[in-house]
Amino acid sequence: MTDVAQIVQAEFETVKAEIAALYLQSANAGTGSWAHSLEVKVTEGSVTLLGSGYLEGRKPGKQPPTTAIEKWLQEQGIANLVAKEQSVSGLAYVIARKIAREGWKPDKKGTELAAQVLTPQRIQQVIDKAGDILIGRFTKDIIDFLKQIAAK
Repeated sequence: MTDVAQIVQAEFETVKAEIAALYLQSANAGTGSWAHSLEVKVTEGSVTLLGSGYLEGRKPGKQPPTTAIEKWLQEQGIANLVAKEQSVSGLAYVIARKIAREGWKPDKKGTELAAQVLTPQRIQQVIDKAGDILIGRFTKDIIDFLKQIAAK
């Protein structure tokens, strides 16, 4: 990995951590698994920040798995609140059925969380850090080329 790719990797790992922290503070945090799904992929020509798409919501259609909803109910403490009136599995089934019928839209989407962290100023900072190395290389290449021409 080149110096530039290493700088971009480090900067976007920081961005990823900040987006994950914002998510975990949000009402949509649930189990927190979305924050753990974030991944940075860097190549010489690009950088990509990937995450599970479910933070964007869910369209009506297929019913989600009730086990995931049961886990969420347990982690949020809701299971204890409804234990005397209804079974956790029954409540999870009703929620899953409603999601299948109406879909689900989060309060904040993953792209909105990313936009809070990945501002134009932040992108410019990354460009400036990586650009210094590239300008230095480009300048050295030009000087070397001019020296070769002068030596002929």
